[in-house]
Amino acid sequence: MQINLISDTVTVPSEGMLKAMMQAKVGDDVFKSDPTVNALEEKMAAEFGMEAALFFPSGTMANQTAIKIHTQPAEQVICDKWSHIYNFEGGGAAFNSGVSCSLIDGDRGMFTAAQVAERVSDRENYHLAITSLVSLENTTNKGGGACWDLNEIKKIKEVCDAQDLKFHLDGARLYNALVAKNETPAQYGALFNTISICLSKGLGAPVGSVLLGTTSEMKKALRVRKLFGGGMRQSGFLAAAGIYALDTNVERLEEDHAHAKALGKTLERCSKVAKVETIETNIIIFYTKDTVEDAEFISCLKSKNILMVSMGEGKLRMVTHLNFTKEMLVYVQNVLEGL
Repeated sequence: MQINLISDTVTVPSEGMLKAMMQAKVGDDVFKSDPTVNALEEKMAAEFGMEAALFFPSGTMANQTAIKIHTQPAEQVICDKWSHIYNFEGGGAAFNSGVSCSLIDGDRGMFTAAQVAERVSDRENYHLAITSLVSLENTTNKGGGACWDLNEIKKIKEVCDAQDLKFHLDGARLYNALVAKNETPAQYGALFNTISICLSKGLGAPVGSVLLGTTSEMKKALRVRKLFGGGMRQSGFLAAAGIYALDTNVERLEEDHAHAKALGKTLERCSKVAKVETIETNIIIFYTKDTVEDAEFISCLKSKNILMVSMGEGKLRMVTHLNFTKEMLVYVQNVLEGL
């Protein structure tokens, strides 16, 4: 038995999801004539109280499209130094949109409205890049699945409105935050210009993300998606998995969170672990003791058929998901306690 805790992207479709996929009615989504893709987009737009949505092959493409439609070359995006759009999207902001990132030194991937206000450039100073977009990530990946405080997001929105800045949310794992904080999609839809949602992480779909925004923004996004090569044909088979995931796999995220917290407690007792970050959702970030090499720790677990990953900067990561069972949890706990 191999236990994969590298990410929540490693899940495979359930029997029910596969059945939904095989029964999907499909068309050609490049011509916007796939009924299941259209249904997914309408469903998510309605849930978030936003005007429109667009289905993408990946979260990176959805985020990069949002940056593209909100900025012009030589402008600037404010984000956290640990944000996914800066660290893990291949330099796409610079390559695709010609923009730079103004990085905030936040707390576990989260920052304050005051920090944003300090970063907004003076538009009258032609030596400086014009700030045009603020992007945040919820939950924070490199921050260990941390959830933003909704009141702070509202304050950042006020800064954006006052400074005429667009506001984007990389909501790859937003549903984890909604479940953990007992919040609603509509609360977020009311605050952001665009939101990206990944269906292939905690929700368990095999492929796909959705970008939400106004009708005019999604019209622009459709053109950018084509430019990026993201148009798909009978993608309703994938959209059906997304609809099934939204209908079936949201409330059960609580189970992933509980498993992560249980693993965290075991890691705190592990003789080779120095520190475990606060666990709110399904991501566990921890650090080994100075006498233990990260690669050695990862290799040791791999020899026990447990897979995990390093995030760099001394951060080790485990991620729980719907294919990580109670039995697997007990096995991993026993292995960690025996190290």
